[in-house]
Amino acid sequence: MPKKTFPDFELPGTSGITFKLSEQRGHPVAIYFYPKDNTPGCTTEGQNFRDLYPQFQKLKCAIYGVSRDSLKSHENFKTKMSFPFELLSDTEETACKVFGVIKMKNMYGKQVRGIERSTFVFNAAGELAHEWRGLKVPGHAQEVLDFVKTLGSAN
Repeated sequence: MPKKTFPDFELPGTSGITFKLSEQRGHPVAIYFYPKDNTPGCTTEGQNFRDLYPQFQKLKCAIYGVSRDSLKSHENFKTKMSFPFELLSDTEETACKVFGVIKMKNMYGKQVRGIERSTFVFNAAGELAHEWRGLKVPGHAQEVLDFVKTLGSAN
């Protein structure tokens, strides 16, 4: 399988960070895209990553959640849910375009443009190791953790 590469991008994040893809080398990184802060599925997904976070930390895997919500919305969501990882604000859809996660979706019988729930794991060399698109929340964070474990010391 040819290695998939992504152009570098920068996004503002919670806790005053600036995330830059090119600066994430040296450890695995999981970036999960979700539609909206404080919605049932997105809250559950974030809680699942939060609950497994100590295990991700043991593997030196960083986790970042990305949506089109504002930084203020992210800060409130992160605080309310006690997320130990940062949320990245993509109001301009910079990363959404890089990863191709904006899709037309049916919501209550209407076509709406939004983020397709997706997760991307990069290895320590900064290469895309695995991607999940159009995923379902139940069991997903565990699936990502299980995959990160397979990266092992090969990186």
